[in-house]
Amino acid sequence: MNLHLSRSGTGQRGLRLWHVWIVLPATFATAIVVAASAFFAGWDLLGAQGLKPERQLTATTLFDLVKLSFGVVAGAGALVALVVAYRRQRVDEDGALREATRLHTERFTTAVSQLGQESAAVRLGGVHALAGLADDAPTRALRQTCIDVLCAYLRLPYTAQADLPADNADASHAYLALREVRHTVIRLIRDHLRLPADHPHSWQGHDLDFTNVVFDGGDFSNAVFSGGRVAFNDAVFSDGTVTFNDAVFSGGTVTFDDARFSGSTVEFYGAAFSGSTVTFDHAAFSGSTVAFNAKSFSGGIVAFYCAAFSGGIVAFDGAAFSGSTIQFHGAAFSDGMVTFDDAVFSDGTATFDGARFSGSTVIFDGMRFSGGAVTFNGVALSGGRVTFNEAVFSSGTATFNIATFSGGIANFSNALGDAPSGLVPPPGRALPTGLSLPAAWHPSTP
Repeated sequence: MNLHLSRSGTGQRGLRLWHVWIVLPATFATAIVVAASAFFAGWDLLGAQGLKPERQLTATTLFDLVKLSFGVVAGAGALVALVVAYRRQRVDEDGALREATRLHTERFTTAVSQLGQESAAVRLGGVHALAGLADDAPTRALRQTCIDVLCAYLRLPYTAQADLPADNADASHAYLALREVRHTVIRLIRDHLRLPADHPHSWQGHDLDFTNVVFDGGDFSNAVFSGGRVAFNDAVFSDGTVTFNDAVFSGGTVTFDDARFSGSTVEFYGAAFSGSTVTFDHAAFSGSTVAFNAKSFSGGIVAFYCAAFSGGIVAFDGAAFSGSTIQFHGAAFSDGMVTFDDAVFSDGTATFDGARFSGSTVIFDGMRFSGGAVTFNGVALSGGRVTFNEAVFSSGTATFNIATFSGGIANFSNALGDAPSGLVPPPGRALPTGLSLPAAWHPSTP
């Protein structure tokens, strides 16, 4: 190769060509090696035993030597011309890229300045201009810059409608105008995530940073989060409905760590989690309805490590967990309701180790534990209600080792299949207060 490409922070390529007096000898040497290799390969394939010596130089032989000399000179000239043309082409390409980058920068400056205007209409124009600029970006890095600015706009300080002064029409109108701009940003991001990964305008695989964003509605339905890193860390879902219905989480990392679900409805109906890492670590569910109903968790990790469920409803009804790892390690269930009705745990791992149930209603009714491992080791039930009505324990490993029952209700009365390890007290020992088991598991159960 006769050039190096270096990338700056903006993704623009800097062209550095090797000196021509280095390139030409290297090119000639390569050509000689290739020609010699071809000659000796042909020599070997033809089975030649040697050259026939010429005792006398004839006119024909002399003419052949002259033709060979002119052929070598012509070939060398053609090789030099090829090297020069290639270098010129690379310089022209780099110049075209520089010009495209310059025009991109000018358009970018104009679009960003529109986002800072007071008029919501002008801001909307800036939002659309940035999205179009991302589609036309000459490099992936420049496209990422446009996406970063759109996400940064959502991260700007924002007052939700519930916090507006009462009976203030001007504040309400300003809020609605700003809300329209913000929801347009979300819609444009969603539309680009819906495009196939090989589409020239697809944003799949790019990073999206929604850290600290206040969501009072928004639609991410049918979006594909594949590759890249998507962060909803410390985001606040305070009002309205945010939908991830039929979204696909495959590959990459999506984080909702320390997010607060305090008053909105967040829907994951039909969403598919496969091969990705989705985390809700330390998230707080205090007043929202969050629904993960009726879709598959296959492969990858979905984690609610030390999440706090203190209000609202979180539903996994009908969800299928196969080949994935779902973690509620250290989660605190103190109020509200969490439901796993008719969910299926098969060929995967689900851990509730160290979880604390002190006031919530957690329902595992009709769940099927078939294959894989489900662990409730070290859980503490001191209040609330946990029910496993008609849950089926079979073909897998379910354990309640070192679980403590000091209050509340843990109802396994109508559960089916084999008793989970560590749940049933030894023969002759009474059941802990609040724990009810099928008679087949514990003969002393009334």
